[in-house]
Amino acid sequence: MTVMTAPSGGTARRLVESGTEATAVLGATALPAAWPALDGGLVAVLAGMLVVITGAIYALHTVTFDLLRLVPDRARGKISFTHGEE
Repeated sequence: MTVMTAPSGGTARRLVESGTEATAVLGATALPAAWPALDGGLVAVLAGMLVVITGAIYALHTVTFDLLRLVPDRARGKISFTHGEE
């Protein structure tokens, strides 16, 4: 039986990547529409949306790249798609 655990390395890098991607998504979609009415309340809503989108992208990256292991196995030079023993 294989137990799925999240690896500890790369957390800060993945969080920065997720924040950058969330900023790009929010900046391309919501900010142009909200710009004319931008005030303190709307800035708070956009900041909350940024946090939620960053969290969602971070979770997707974690599941995709860590738990499903859709990254090359550098030691063996191949890609592993499951947690099963090879």
